[in-house]
Amino acid sequence: MVSTYLKQALKKAEINITDESIKKFEQYYNLLVEWNEKINLTAITKPDEVAVKHFEDSLSVLKYVDIKENAKIIDIGTGAGYPGIPLKIVRGDINLTLLDSLNKRLIFLQNVCNELNISAQTLHSRAEESSRKAEYREKYDFAFSRAVAQLNLLSELCLPYVKKGGCFVAMKGPDVREELKNAEKAIEVLGGNVKEIKEFNLSDNSGRTLVVIEKIKNTPEKYPRHGSKLKSNPL
Repeated sequence: MVSTYLKQALKKAEINITDESIKKFEQYYNLLVEWNEKINLTAITKPDEVAVKHFEDSLSVLKYVDIKENAKIIDIGTGAGYPGIPLKIVRGDINLTLLDSLNKRLIFLQNVCNELNISAQTLHSRAEESSRKAEYREKYDFAFSRAVAQLNLLSELCLPYVKKGGCFVAMKGPDVREELKNAEKAIEVLGGNVKEIKEFNLSDNSGRTLVVIEKIKNTPEKYPRHGSKLKSNPL
């Protein structure tokens, strides 16, 4: 049972959640394994690994980032729902949007929300497209992304969603110094400023870094660029 491993991991990480939330994580895990046989959601399916690498990793945000009550959050490139769904399970007050370019993943996530009795908006779109729409551009307190893309690319995809005074939080591996250096120009051009860098280990001792980028000015209208330009000529 994933709940046993999750309790152990969160105890070691000094993250406290309710028994009711633990039960929802068990449901979430069961749905993940079931749906993963039909659509490709994750290569990690063993309960001990999911508990740490997906659930604990997602919840680490609550330990290191101050998320105000009723914060408006968008999870960009959410995939199987990380970190958005774990955050919503524990923090039911947040207003969550889950963005992904593959609709079948969003169908899975809507099913998870229904089964767990939690609410979230699902948004089927490429990240660089929806941020050009008035209802999404600079409307969020936080944008989160666990995507594997480089930080300069992620910044152009995510910062346009964040309102002035909000933050983009990039969830990264253990060593981001070179990535940060290469992203300095992009972050500045897009209206951001590196506020904090939080380095820590998960309960299995794997290294993680949260790069917290504050939005200090509005993103120029020409960003984000079209996907092909964004990737072939990154800021």
